[in-house]
Amino acid sequence: MFPPIFAIILSFIAGLVVQYYYHSYWGLAIAFATIMIFHIINRVKLYKIKNWVNNLDKTPPIYMGYLEPIISPLFRHFKKLTHEKANLMSLNRDIMEAANAFPAGVIILNSDYTIQWCNRNAFNLIGIDSRRDIGTSIFNILRSPDFYKYVVSGIWTKPYLTYVHKNEQTYNLKYELTKYHNGGILVLCFDNTALDRMKTTQQDFVANVSHELKTPLTVLIGFLETLGSLPDSLTTEQKEHFHELMQEQAHRMQAIITDLLALSELESSKLDYSVQPEVKVSALLEQAKRSIEMLSGGHHKITWNVDKNLTIRGKQTELGSAFTNILTNAVRYTPEGGSIEVFWGLNDKNNPVFSVKDSGLGISPTDISRITERFYRVDKSRSRASGGTGLGLAITKHVALRHQAKLLIESKLNQGSTFSLIFPVQNFENEDENIIEL
Repeated sequence: MFPPIFAIILSFIAGLVVQYYYHSYWGLAIAFATIMIFHIINRVKLYKIKNWVNNLDKTPPIYMGYLEPIISPLFRHFKKLTHEKANLMSLNRDIMEAANAFPAGVIILNSDYTIQWCNRNAFNLIGIDSRRDIGTSIFNILRSPDFYKYVVSGIWTKPYLTYVHKNEQTYNLKYELTKYHNGGILVLCFDNTALDRMKTTQQDFVANVSHELKTPLTVLIGFLETLGSLPDSLTTEQKEHFHELMQEQAHRMQAIITDLLALSELESSKLDYSVQPEVKVSALLEQAKRSIEMLSGGHHKITWNVDKNLTIRGKQTELGSAFTNILTNAVRYTPEGGSIEVFWGLNDKNNPVFSVKDSGLGISPTDISRITERFYRVDKSRSRASGGTGLGLAITKHVALRHQAKLLIESKLNQGSTFSLIFPVQNFENEDENIIEL
């Protein structure tokens, strides 16, 4: 690149002046040398500018001569664009992370139904792999004629519901579609399994409550109608018998309502350990012992191995209820002559453990998975006959959760069961590890 024209003119004028006054060729030499110096300087500047252009992240040369008015604004604009690009990339990463953290499967389809993008949950729920399936038709992965008709119809006012089997489990999936830009489609896939299970549980609960309350009410109404229509034809003994049965059914309804209220309280409130006193569990079990042995009527061999000094923090009434529920079930479901072993102490990991082992009827694996549901009974006739409400283990489960304990159930049909409440280590203080026989 050549120097500016004014520099060339000045160089020639200087050379001509020297030649005119001194009649020497030195003037032309000076002019030529000046031009060469300007040329070399400009070449060096141009080389630095070229290197900077190839690596715009670096600071531009300090002095760029006559190019500075052009390059400086360009550099400032470039820095601004670089900053905006970094912000956009950061925003894009945040959006991608948010999309991947979204609890539903997210899939973006092109207008030809090929997969343009998907999040991690699309793989977890449907099996779409973003590294493998981009550009693949969604119908090659979800091979369902009903799903195909739903998608291509373009009528997506109602979600598409389907069931899939994976890892020996059945999942309830819900698809919602909406139009995306450039003719694309945004597909959202939700796992409705837990919600579906909760709805089923709620429906079962309402049906069970209705049934549990309807039965004693029907009995009461029948007795009242009998007493009202045949007051003089009944003997004193019959009236007393009716009265006892009516009281029994009324007490049953009262027990159900009491347990429902207790369960509601457990579910709707939280337990703060920091304000809970230490509970002497041995005292609770001493109280339970009297009622349990009365319920057994001497028909079971019950042994009590209790650490008298082992205490835990918690709510005494709730713990007493949980212990009593487990003990009561052991008596109800163990035939006469069977054995029941009660233990309160530390396990090998220093966890306080309350366990009840019986030689009763046992529980099938299917029943074990549902036994803590409200009103669920393994043997409905036996439970009702012994006065059970069907809510005891549901209450026990929530007491365990509120005390950060684990409820473990081990059982085999016709071989008995073991129910254990395992409390966290930090919840107890043990002054003296002394297991005694009550």
